[in-house]
Order: sequence, then C-alpha cells, then structure tokens
Amino acid sequence: MSLEAIQAGFIEGYNQFISIIPANYQPLINLLVFSLLIVIYAIFTWHFYRNLSKKDLLALNLSRYNRTTHPLMNKSVAALLNIVEYIIILPFLIFFWFATLALIILILSEGKAASQIITIAASIVAAVRILSYYSEDLSKDLAKLFPFTMLTISLLSPNFFSINRIASFLTELPGFFNSLLYYLILIALLELILRIIDTIINLFNSDDSSIPVPKPEK
Repeated sequence: MSLEAIQAGFIEGYNQFISIIPANYQPLINLLVFSLLIVIYAIFTWHFYRNLSKKDLLALNLSRYNRTTHPLMNKSVAALLNIVEYIIILPFLIFFWFATLALIILILSEGKAASQIITIAASIVAAVRILSYYSEDLSKDLAKLFPFTMLTISLLSPNFFSINRIASFLTELPGFFNSLLYYLILIALLELILRIIDTIINLFNSDDSSIPVPKPEK
C-alpha cells in the first residue's frame, strides 16, 4: 500500500467519523484534536530543551571503572572513558531528539520539502549542543525559543486547523528517513569534536590535586 493510499484512507476515515457527529459539534471535535496535538508538542518541547541543553546529558559515570593509581595515567584513562561515554552513546540520544523535532516540524510546516526541514532541525540541534559547552542557560533558551516560535507561526497560519494538511506529511516520509543516517554521522562527529576540545581544556586547567586518585587495594 502506497503512502498516498494511506493518506487518502486516513482523511476519509476522519471525515466519516466527523460526519457521524452533529454539525453543531464538529468544530468542537476539531478543537479537541488540535488541542491534544498542541499539548503533546508542548510536552515534547519541555523535555527537549531541558535535556538537550545540558552539557552532560548522561549520568553513566564510567569513571568509576577507572582503577589506575598513577596521577597521569588516571587522567588519561578518565579522558578516554569520558570520550567513550559521550561519543559512542550520546549521539544516539541526541539523534532521537533531532529525529523527533524534525518529524514535528514536518507536521507543522507547510510547503517545505523534507530535506529543508531536516536541515533546519539539524541546525537547531547542532547549535544547542555547541552552546551547551559555552552556557547551558543560553543553550536552554535557544532550545525552548525555536519550537514555541514554530508553534506560534503554525497556529497563525490559515491552514493550520486542517486535517488534510497534517495528513499530507505522510508523502514526505520516504525522503525524511533516507537522510537521517547522514545526520547521525554528523551529530557523532560534532559531539566528538566538542568533547575532545572540552576534555583537552579540562586537562590543562585542572591540577593533579583536584583529581581523586583511588587508593591501591590491599
């Protein structure tokens, strides 16, 4: 079954459901549907800016596996574990937020190709991650500002309250998913560069006395 057929079936099913309801109450059903969509979007945005704007997203604490006692070796192993945690694991978490944001923008936007929307979402996510290493407050403001601004613009659009417009995003899904892998690689490279730079800065700025060295086991 093609995506066009799924789209047509979705619209037809919704229209049949609406036709059962008295005409006076049909606007209320549309109001309820779009209110729920706005609530879901607001909840996502809340989690999005609170999580993605953190410099340290994960709390795995792989450093607890560092058993070295030599100060220099301890710092080197700690740096290696830090890179593993934030380069191998973190990109997939960031990719989840990126893919979800891109999908929501795809639903809200009108007249934009999937490639344009993915580029916009990737730019926002990349900017938020870069700013998180500079200022988490600034990163949080950006991560919160864009999604809510996007929602405001969409609400003011004359075609926003249209099921046909929302269903039309189904035809863009093939191009949407085909491009996601490239952006996963880009996100991983970006986080790698940021984490390496941050690790190098921390190595030069910290002294040996500030690093806890585990005592040798007896």
